Amino acid sequence: MKKIFKLFLFSSLVTTLLLSANEILATVNGEGISKKDVNEFVIESIPGATFSSLTTVQKKSVVNQMVERKLFLEDAKRTDIEQSADYQEALKKLQENLLLDYWMKMKVEEIIISKSDAQKYYYNNFEKFSKPASVKVRHILLATENKAIRLIKELELSAMLKEKFIELAHSQSIGPSAVNGGALDWFIYEQMVPEFSEASFALKVGNITKKAVKTQFGYHIIYLEDKNEEGVISYEVAKRDIVKSLRLTRFKAKLEKLSKTLKETANIIVK
Repeated sequence: MKKIFKLFLFSSLVTTLLLSANEILATVNGEGISKKDVNEFVIESIPGATFSSLTTVQKKSVVNQMVERKLFLEDAKRTDIEQSADYQEALKKLQENLLLDYWMKMKVEEIIISKSDAQKYYYNNFEKFSKPASVKVRHILLATENKAIRLIKELELSAMLKEKFIELAHSQSIGPSAVNGGALDWFIYEQMVPEFSEASFALKVGNITKKAVKTQFGYHIIYLEDKNEEGVISYEVAKRDIVKSLRLTRFKAKLEKLSKTLKETANIIVK
């Protein structure tokens, strides 16, 4: 009975997620624009962002851009562009590139990497799997120190620090990460300018910098979301990347051999 109940819950969750992704946010002449379409557009346009991470104003702007895109596409289809020689030549090149991409993907996936080969690579290259300390932060970038000081005081008075930080990042930050509530990807010490890294790594999780952090970009307020201490990436975690790397190495050798064979049997004239 418990198994049936769990299966029902899982099925309901999957259905809910699918319905959410297929939610229609707008229609243009009867053709729908789904939440999935808009989210893909946001991911491609704004690195690190998703549709749900945008503010209400930004969401409306993105949906409007998608509506305009549909209208422009409809207008383009009413022309004779698709019949032009230039369009047909460009389309042919795109199709050839796509065909090659899928062919290579298929050939790579045909290569089998044994468990023993993957483990051997892991232990023979153990130094590659050392993991330096890393942090995940949010930050608010400001033009002046006075404004940074004012916002730090405002944050220190807030009972919901993270929520307030995200709100201020959206509305006050002049940095590109403002759309994500100031969120940055995980980074190690050497990946950021020294002042920013030093302040970030000195923080405790859930805390903010008490002073404005000055860099060449301006004045930062930093909130530490999470921290990973240095260590070693386990084989189980590294296994997937190891298999991918070994496949690509073997595919390259296989491709060179195939190239030689095909050249020997083809009629090639180089002018």
